[in-house]
Amino acid sequence: QVQLVESGGGSVQSGGSLRLSCAPSGRIFSINSMGWYRQAPGDPRELVASIGSDGTTTYADSVRGRFTISQDKVKQTVALQMNGLKPEDTAVYYCNVDAEEMTGWRPTRVYYWGQGTQVTVSA
Repeated sequence: QVQLVESGGGSVQSGGSLRLSCAPSGRIFSINSMGWYRQAPGDPRELVASIGSDGTTTYADSVRGRFTISQDKVKQTVALQMNGLKPEDTAVYYCNVDAEEMTGWRPTRVYYWGQGTQVTVSA
């Protein structure tokens, strides 16, 4: 079973930057999209940004213009560059991969999740 390994979280002051990275522990057969979600205490998990296999990106309104998602299709990795961080960006950030894996002769849709990495932004 493939696992997603995240890195890059930490604590910064308001206005600072962090870069999150996510890599699979093994090869994924086919990737539909990759993304980052976040969850603050007491809040539901929300989409921060995603990138499709064709490079199409989607951003939450709250981060558009400050965050940039990118992928390396050869390495099957995804990164999130976060600039202009605000205290309201404080959350646990989760990497997500929407993929296809072969089960016998048939492809099966699979959603992989990372373990989460804490991002804390102080005022």
